[in-house]
Amino acid sequence: MTTFTTRTVTYPADALTMIGHLALPAGADRRPAVLIGPEGTGLSDVERRRAGALAELGYVALAFDLHGGRYLDDPGEMLARCMPLLADPDRMRNIGHAALDVLRAEPRTDPDRIAAVGYGTGGAIALELGRDGVDLRAIGTVNALTTGRPGEAARIRCPVWAGVGSEDPIMPPAQRDAFTAEMQAAGVDWRLTVYGGALHAFHHPTVDHTVRPGVGHHPRHALRAWRDIVDLLAECLPVTE
Repeated sequence: MTTFTTRTVTYPADALTMIGHLALPAGADRRPAVLIGPEGTGLSDVERRRAGALAELGYVALAFDLHGGRYLDDPGEMLARCMPLLADPDRMRNIGHAALDVLRAEPRTDPDRIAAVGYGTGGAIALELGRDGVDLRAIGTVNALTTGRPGEAARIRCPVWAGVGSEDPIMPPAQRDAFTAEMQAAGVDWRLTVYGGALHAFHHPTVDHTVRPGVGHHPRHALRAWRDIVDLLAECLPVTE
């Protein structure tokens, strides 16, 4: 375990000024790096803490922004922005590439050792980076079982791990099947973990604002999903001192 420092980074994307959160491990050497994508509500302290936790493990970590520094706690406003975004792979890729450029430009980042981890909309963006052929060491997602344009999953060049709650009405069994069929047909090294009894966004601590139906925190599975992500990174993107 190492100490870490953080700083805010700003960069343009999707006609907005994005405000990301960068966490750096102690030292001056180059390290493997992780791009962290937030739920559709946007970047919050949850993702900032995750970036810090990964920096403690020795990774450079950038939690990227979706909404130009805003956190959309109104479900209607969130859906009005995210649904068109999720329907537009090129927009998602542009947001992901803009954040990835910031992460690669960081002097502490080893540009040849980067993974992408994302939740909900942020996970969909991580997958679109893979479908765009970005050289990533791993992609990890939670409740982001999106499918891409025909044939593009064959461009994914790394293992993909996906987690989903068994009772998630937003990611129902049919969507799980479509996602796994896409990965399998493309020859991707993929894994799917289904967490029994969990709803959508089960990984996210309970919030004090209105959420969509079918959303709920599951503390045990949240911890298990985090461990699964850390294990994925340890396997595909090990930190070497």
